[in-house]
Amino acid sequence: MTTLMVRDPFLAAPFRLLEEMFRTSGNGGRLTGFTPLLDVRETDDEYLVMVDLPGVKSEDVTIELSDQVLTISGSRVPVETGQSQLMERPYGSFVRSLTLPEGVDSDQIMADYHDGVLELRIPKPAGIKPKKIAISSGSQKRIEK
Repeated sequence: MTTLMVRDPFLAAPFRLLEEMFRTSGNGGRLTGFTPLLDVRETDDEYLVMVDLPGVKSEDVTIELSDQVLTISGSRVPVETGQSQLMERPYGSFVRSLTLPEGVDSDQIMADYHDGVLELRIPKPAGIKPKKIAISSGSQKRIEK
C-alpha cells in the first residue's frame, strides 16, 4: 500500500500567507512603507546581496555600515500623473538591515544599481574564507590513544 503525503503550504510557513497579503496589498495606509525583497548569495570570496528596488532612484537609497550591521534604506514616491484608479504598488520608506561577519572591511564593499536591482558585493574576511587542505597519498599516520 502506498501512502500519499500532501504537504500543506500554509502549515509549512504559517505566517507566509499573512506576510504575502500585506506585501501585495499596495501601501494599504501603512505608515512604514514597504519591505523590498532581497537575495543573499555566497561565493568563496564574497557575499552578494541583491535588493529589488524598482521605481526607486539610486539617489533615494542610503547604505550604511555600523557595528557590523549593514542598513539599506530609502523611499519610493507614487506617480502623481492622472487620477488613481488602482494602486497595488507599495510606496513610502523602507529599511532592511543585515548583520555582517566580524572583520568585513567596509572600504571594500562595492554597490551597483541597475535595472531596479541594488547589488552589494561584500568581500569575506580572510578568516572566513574556506581553506583547502591537500591530501597526500602514502603518508598515513595512525592516531594513537
